[in-house]
Amino acid sequence: MFRPTAPDLPRDHRDSTSGASLGDLPEWDLSHLYPAQDSPELLRDMDWLKGECSGFAADYEGKLAGLSAAEMLNCITRYEKIQSISGRIMSYAGLRYYQITTDPERAKFISDMQGQITDFSTPLVFFSLEMNRIEDAVLDGMLDANTDLARYKPVLDRMRAMKPYQLSDELEKFLHDQSVIGATAWNRLFDETCAALEFDVDGEFLSLESTANLLSDPDRDTRKTAAEAFATTLGENITLFARITNTLAKEKEIEDRWRKLPTPQSGRHLANDVEPEVVQALRDAVVAAYPKLSHRYYALKAKWMGLEKMEVWDRNAPLPGSDEATIHWDDARKTVSEAYADFSPKMAEIAEPFFTQGWIDAAVKPGKAPGAFAHPTVTDVHPYVMLNYLGKQRDVMTLAHELGHGVHQVLAADQGEMLSSTPLTLAETASVFGEMLTFRKLLDSAPDKAARKRLLAGKVEDMINTVVRQIAFYDFECKLHAARAQGELTPDQINEIWMSVQGESLGPVFNFMDGYETFWSYIPHFIHSPFYVYAYAFGDGLVNALYAVYEEGNPDFQDKYFEMLRAGGSKHHSELLAPFGLDASDPKFWDKGLSLISSMIDELEAMED
Repeated sequence: MFRPTAPDLPRDHRDSTSGASLGDLPEWDLSHLYPAQDSPELLRDMDWLKGECSGFAADYEGKLAGLSAAEMLNCITRYEKIQSISGRIMSYAGLRYYQITTDPERAKFISDMQGQITDFSTPLVFFSLEMNRIEDAVLDGMLDANTDLARYKPVLDRMRAMKPYQLSDELEKFLHDQSVIGATAWNRLFDETCAALEFDVDGEFLSLESTANLLSDPDRDTRKTAAEAFATTLGENITLFARITNTLAKEKEIEDRWRKLPTPQSGRHLANDVEPEVVQALRDAVVAAYPKLSHRYYALKAKWMGLEKMEVWDRNAPLPGSDEATIHWDDARKTVSEAYADFSPKMAEIAEPFFTQGWIDAAVKPGKAPGAFAHPTVTDVHPYVMLNYLGKQRDVMTLAHELGHGVHQVLAADQGEMLSSTPLTLAETASVFGEMLTFRKLLDSAPDKAARKRLLAGKVEDMINTVVRQIAFYDFECKLHAARAQGELTPDQINEIWMSVQGESLGPVFNFMDGYETFWSYIPHFIHSPFYVYAYAFGDGLVNALYAVYEEGNPDFQDKYFEMLRAGGSKHHSELLAPFGLDASDPKFWDKGLSLISSMIDELEAMED
C-alpha cells in the first residue's frame, strides 16, 4: 500500500479552492487498473488470488529447501505474480479512496479489499520464514546453478536480513492476520480524522489543506489567524491523536521486543537496506549544520521582513515583493518538461504520458487526500501522480518532484515486481533531482537580481524543510519511541518532546506561539511510516552531491543516471553511487551536500551588501 510523500513540507499544504485560471487540470483514469470496483476483471482477480494463495502454500510449504534451482525459480515467479495481482487490487482501491477520503463507500471498499487480501495471503506467511531457514550453502548453490534465479539475490538478501528477528510461524501468521484491525485500522482512523477536521478562520470553516496553505499567505495577519485556528482545532483533537500515537508506538515496541530488534529504528534501516551508522552520520552532520543552515537563513529572512523575532507563522511566508501571480497548468507543464528535456530528451519523453494519458490527478477537490505523491502501482501498469495544484511556484516544483518519482518508477518497472521497489534512502533521488533541474532552469532564466533572490530563497527554504526539518522530525520520533517504551505518554509529554527539537532546529530567531506544541499531531508519516522521514534528508543530500558531479561534467552522466534509476531495488546504494565516485558511508559525503545549501545562503547574504 502506498502513502503520501513528505510530511510538513510546502508541497503538502494546499488550498481547497481552485479556479478556471489554472487551466484544464488532469484527472486520473483508473480504468488502466480496473474499469470499476464491481467489474468482472476485479472479481476475476480476487477469485484467482484466493485460489493461488492456497495453491501456492499447498505446493511449497515445508519444501523450499529441497527444491531444485529451476523449481525455486518457478516458486519465486509464482510468488511475484501473487504480489502483482494483490498490488493491482490495492492500488486501485487506495487511489480511488484518496480521491475522496470522506466517501464512506470508498472507505468501505478499501477496508473490505484489505481485509479479504489479508485473509487470502495468510497461507503465504510461510514463504519468507521458510526461505530464511534455508542454509546459506544450499541457497548459494541454487543461485549459482541458475542465472535467472540469481537475479533475485538482492531481494532474497534483504528478506534474509530479517532472519535474526524472525518469530515462530504461528506468531508471524497471527501478526499478519491481526494487522487489519491493528495498525491498518489506526492509520485509517488518523486519515479520516484529518480529512474531517475543520478550522475556524475568521468565521469560515476550512479544511486542513486550506488552513495550512494560509500559513504561506502574503498577509501576516492572515497567517497568524490561520496558525491560531490550526492550534485551536489540533488542541481540541489532541487527546485522540495522542491515543493513536501511543497505541501504534506501543504496538511497534511490543513487536520489536518480540523480534529482539536492537532499536526502534532498526526495522526501518533493514527495510531501507542502509546501515545504521550511515543514517547516524547523516543525522549528526545535519544537526551540526543547524547554525550555518536554518539558524542563519531564518535570521536573514527576519531581516528581510523587518522583524527582530519571527513567529512560527512567518516560517513559510513569501518574501516581501514576491510575485504571487498564478501559474497556469500549461505553463507549469512546459517549464518542467523543458527542464527535463534540457537534461535529456529521453527524460521528457518518459514524463509525457503522465500529462496525456490520465496518470496525474492535479485539481484540489473536497475530500481529496492532502499532499502529493507518486504511486508506482504494479510493474505491468504504470505509476499515478497525485497533486493539489494551486498555481504557485512551489506547485511547479512539486510537479517536478513527483514526475521525478514517476520517471524512476517507469524505468525501474523492468526489474519486475520484487526488484523494482527502491529502498527509501534512494527513492527520493529522482524526485529531488527533477526538482533541481527545474530550479536551475528557472534560476538561469531569472530576469533580474530580485527574481534570482526569490528563487534562491525559495529553494533554500525547500531544502531546509527537506533536510533540517526532516532530521528534526527523526529526532522527535527517536525521543518519542524511547519515552513510550517507559510508559504511556500524555499529550503534554508528547508536546514537550516536540518542542525540544523545534528550537534546536529552527534557531533563536523564532518565538513559539501557544498551541504550536500540538503541531506534531497531523504529520502523517509519524503514523503511517515510523522513521521514514530521514529518507528525505538522505535523498536531498545525495542529490546535492550527485548534481555537483553532473555540473563537473562527469563523462556519460546521463547514461549512468538512467542506469541507476533502472536498477530499482536490485543494487545496494554503494553499488549505485560508485560510478559517480560517491560513497554515502563517508561522513564527508553529507558535508558536501550540506555545503551546497550553505553556499546558496552565502549568495543570499552577499546580495545584502
